[in-house]
Amino acid sequence: MAYLECIGLYKNWAAPSMSGVIVDVSFSAEKGSMTSIVGASGCGKSTVLRLMAGILKADKSPAGTKTRITLDGKDITELPPGKRECGLVFQSGALFLHMTAEDNVAYGLVCRGIKKKEAREKAREFLELFNMKELAGRYPETLSGGEAQRVALARTLIVKPKLVLLDEPLSALDAPMRKKLAREIVSMQKRIGFTAIMVTHDIGEAKMMSDRIILMEKGSLRWEGKAEEFSGEA
Repeated sequence: MAYLECIGLYKNWAAPSMSGVIVDVSFSAEKGSMTSIVGASGCGKSTVLRLMAGILKADKSPAGTKTRITLDGKDITELPPGKRECGLVFQSGALFLHMTAEDNVAYGLVCRGIKKKEAREKAREFLELFNMKELAGRYPETLSGGEAQRVALARTLIVKPKLVLLDEPLSALDAPMRKKLAREIVSMQKRIGFTAIMVTHDIGEAKMMSDRIILMEKGSLRWEGKAEEFSGEA
């Protein structure tokens, strides 16, 4: 069994006289790998991510296939988002504006019962590990888009989630910063060895950052394979 198994992820957005997409996909991922889901806008990429995170509830498939998600041998299909051991990074970063970068990174540790002083110390060490020590005392409004995303990623990784879900993490950045942060995410991923599923509309970005690529079209899986073997277009 693969480290991550997603079987029959199904969501019906269609309705009478509307052109909503019906999402119906299955795929797997190995531990320590980066998989990118690519495809045209509206094809269902982000829906898949939200089904995995538990933010969306899967619908019953008319074919009778039951949605099943297993992570590290554990069935997480019916678990609430907070119990799935998945970390989600949005395109905006979604940092807490009233907290410094250090406190943002420490937040998840505090929620897990670690005392604030110890959590801040660990957050400071984590920021330093990824060359972000100078950001520790700054507030989100003073950070660039790239800096905010780096802090958001650190906040997710410090709690050691079994799966990291990246929803268009670079889309709000300009081209030079996108390339820089893409390289940093790859470096972090290889250094820590976290398992990640990333949604992106940028094929070049996906090929550079990923081990595997999944191409979606109108809610279905059109192609899946090694990143270096992908030659299609979204």
